[in-house]
Order: sequence, then structure tokens, then C-alpha cells
Amino acid sequence: MDNKMKEVALLFLKLGITAFGGPAAHIAMMQQEVVTKRKWMTQQHFLNIIGAVNLIPGPNSTEIAIHTGYNRAGWKGLIAAGICFILPAVLITGAFAWLYKTYGSLPQVQPFVYGIKPAVIAIILSAVYPLGKKAIKSFILGVLGLTVLLFAIMGISEIYLMFGAGLLFMLLFSLQNKKTLSFTPSGIIILFSSEAFNSQNIKLFLIFLKVGAILYGSGYALFAFLDTELVATGMLTKNQLIDAIAVGQFTPGPVFSSVTFIGYQINGLWGAIVATIGIFIPSFVFVGFIGPIMKKLESSSLFCAFLDAVNVAAVAVIAAVCFSMAQESVTNWRTVIIALLAIVAAFHYKINSAYIILGGSVAGYLLLLL
Repeated sequence: MDNKMKEVALLFLKLGITAFGGPAAHIAMMQQEVVTKRKWMTQQHFLNIIGAVNLIPGPNSTEIAIHTGYNRAGWKGLIAAGICFILPAVLITGAFAWLYKTYGSLPQVQPFVYGIKPAVIAIILSAVYPLGKKAIKSFILGVLGLTVLLFAIMGISEIYLMFGAGLLFMLLFSLQNKKTLSFTPSGIIILFSSEAFNSQNIKLFLIFLKVGAILYGSGYALFAFLDTELVATGMLTKNQLIDAIAVGQFTPGPVFSSVTFIGYQINGLWGAIVATIGIFIPSFVFVGFIGPIMKKLESSSLFCAFLDAVNVAAVAVIAAVCFSMAQESVTNWRTVIIALLAIVAAFHYKINSAYIILGGSVAGYLLLLL
């Protein structure tokens, strides 16, 4: 294993174990690690990756991890980053799935996760601030970002906001500069694992392959989709889906790892395996496609204008998620204290996000004892 690939594997293995709080928090932690700390890429290129993955289906933070791996160590890095980021969450979720199916309930972890969300807000803010400064290159982009933020808080779908902002700004740019877009897509990687599946596993694999291939946005949108695909068809109960949501929220790594829990409930170990493989395969394919052509796309001034607007919109959507999380989680004096301490730690002392998460968890547990 060469040094760059080893660096990629170790970083995303660490993030897979410590990245609590959902996609916005994951992106913030990656920004801190690969831009601020390790300087593997510029703030602008990281922004471009965020913008690009928001335009393709699948879990955003996982795809950013995969793309970062490709950027750092090529095709091997792409695979290593994806697997190392996904695997810890899958193993932890699988353990919870086994406990749930064996004993009929989830372990009582709420006291330990009570302080995590307020701490995560500080981590997201610490990433949004520099990303926003870099993304807002003009007054028009600033107005566009503010508009997207307001619409996102109102609940407008993020994919409409991303494409809408990009197309509007690209139109304005083309009218002003009389530019046209021209590029030739090249490069695709297809990762496929074949096993002797029974009919139940084949059905599960195809369901989750479809979800991973067409579901836009973050993992939070996953559960409404699964309600239609699995609960309405009788493959999963509503309570099992609700418990899967809970597991996805309090375990680290991608929220999409909840499908490991769901697959296990439906058809045991093999159900967990095929569901997990099915939902994550499209992310590797999509990023494998856009990774090699990013530099070609970035050489087009018209596409850069499109991406500039998408980047601003992406930062605005992350800020809207942060606002929503604050409304839900900062609700009393305990969570206010945790959030303020975490903000000081992130902005003033620039403490590593993993330690802020750990500190938030410990503080939440101790404050609940008062």
C-alpha cells in the first residue's frame, strides 16, 4: 500500500468511527481534515466537490469521501476512502441490528448522544464560515445564497435549489459573456459484487440499488422513500423503520448505513449484506464517472459559473440544516451550554472535531445527572 492510499484509508476509517451528526457534520469534519489540517486540496476544489456531488443521486457525505479519495490517490484511493468511511458504520449498525432482532429493543444510548447534536452545530458552523467566504465571490452570488437559505428553511427540496441556482446564474453569466459549454465525458468505474442470492436477497438488492441510484439529497430523505418501498409492501413494520432511523441518527458514519439494520431485520445477515452493497454501489459509480472529468469541467468558464452558484447553494443548504438542527436540539440551558462551549472550542481553539464530539457526549451525560 503506497503512502497516499494509506493516508486516505486511515483518515476515512477515523472519520467513519467519529463522524456523528449526519451529512452536514460529516462534510464539516472532512473540510477540517482535508483542507485545513492536511491541505490535500484547496478550499475552492473542496467546494466544487460539494457542488458536484449535490447534483448526483446518493449520500452526499459518502460521495465527498469517495471523491476526496480519488483526488488524493486515484482509483485505489476512491475505493479505499469509500469502504473505510462506510465500513465502521455498517459494522456498528449490524451489531445493533443483531441486538434488536435477538432482544427486541435497542440499547439505552440516549444519555450519551444527548450532547452530540449541540456540539455538531458548532462543527458545521466552523466549516460553513470559511466555505461561505470562499463561495460568495460577488454580490449576486451573495444574494443568491441568501435566497437559497430562505427557501431551504421553508422546506423547498435541495435538488431544486441546487439546479435552479446553477442554471439561473449560468444563464446570467452566458448572457453577460456570450459563452457556451462544451465538454466530453470520459471515465467510468463499475463496482459489482456477485453472490448466489436467493429470491428474497435479489429483491432486497434491487430495491436498495434503485434507492441508491435515484435518491437525491442527504440520508434524511431516505426514510420517506423506504416507507413507500418496504413498509407499504409489508416487508418491514413501521416500528422497525422508526428504530432504523434512530440507529442511523446515533451511530457514526453515513446515515445510509441504516439499511444494514433494515436488511438484517428482513432477511438476517445476507439481507444486511445485499442491502448495504446495493445502496452504496451507485455512489462509487457516479463519483467514478465525474471524478476524471472534473478538471475538464473546471476549465470551462460557463460551467464554473454554474458550479459557483451551486456551491453557494450547497453552503446555504448546509446552513439551513444547521438552523433546523439548532431548533430541534438546543432547547434548554444544558444544550445551550454545550453548544456555546463547542463553538468556542471550534472557532477559538480550533480543537479537532472528533474531540468536540466526544466532549459534547460526555458533557451531555454529566449535565443530565444534575
